[in-house]
Amino acid sequence: MAISDVKLDKKIVVKITEPKNWKVIFLNDDQTPMEFVISVLMEIYKHSIERAKEITIEVHEAGKGVAGSYCYEIAEIKLVETINLARANGFPLQAKMEEEE
Repeated sequence: MAISDVKLDKKIVVKITEPKNWKVIFLNDDQTPMEFVISVLMEIYKHSIERAKEITIEVHEAGKGVAGSYCYEIAEIKLVETINLARANGFPLQAKMEEEE
């Protein structure tokens, strides 16, 4: 049987979806200084000083704030860098990841 003799009864349809982004969320605490949070947002998340201050105020007033939205692997790396930097400086800053809807 030659290759040209093969006939398909069904068409194969491949549906490709883009992966969802994950949000890195900072949680408020009473011990981590706002200046440190601002510096983390600028250093790790590459925010401008104005945007870093806005996010820090949101964390302070609302109890949490989104530091950034990334693919899973990048969000995980930034989360680990944030926690490691906070612990290295003696701060209990907490952060978590949530899948975007």
